[in-house]
Amino acid sequence: MEQSQPRAGDLSWRLSSHPITLLFFLGFRISSLFIYLFGSIFTENFILVFILTILLLAADFYYLKNIAGRRLVGLRWWNEVDAASGDSHWVFESQDRSGSVESGAPSQNATDRRFFWLALYAQPALWLALAVVSVVRLLNPIWLSLIVIALILTITNTLAFSRCDKFSQASSLASSAMYSGGMAKSLAGGLFGRFFRG
Repeated sequence: MEQSQPRAGDLSWRLSSHPITLLFFLGFRISSLFIYLFGSIFTENFILVFILTILLLAADFYYLKNIAGRRLVGLRWWNEVDAASGDSHWVFESQDRSGSVESGAPSQNATDRRFFWLALYAQPALWLALAVVSVVRLLNPIWLSLIVIALILTITNTLAFSRCDKFSQASSLASSAMYSGGMAKSLAGGLFGRFFRG
């Protein structure tokens, strides 16, 4: 029986451009769920399980926001507060990962991108399912508070990276229209052609 070689975009960490970053990213994502689900099997100390889960969620939030997002998909976000008015606004940053010769940036790895977006959306869904189970089974409310904290952290990152990706796609479309000349040239040619054609 012949094994097929993995193709670009397959879910194999060996195809990643940044395998260490990817493994840490997946490790943080999985470990918080693992400790929450199975921590009470290893120890009866509820406080230890609670604190370990919170620490892993915080590490996951930090690592995803500051390292994995930037290295795996070229996206970053942060929140700035205007000191004068106290208004808060989100700032999105995207790296040109098209791989075009003009930009000089490397192309984005399809495997990294698939792992990133799959894990980004799967974790809040799993925490939400655990919240439903916790409410239905009427578990201790302190466990539900841990799930709420997990949902806040994971949904914040999910929303921020989703917005950042949309911002990135919109800005790359606008820049390609303005600088490639193709779309802008045809619009300008059509507009000026109408003026000069009688």
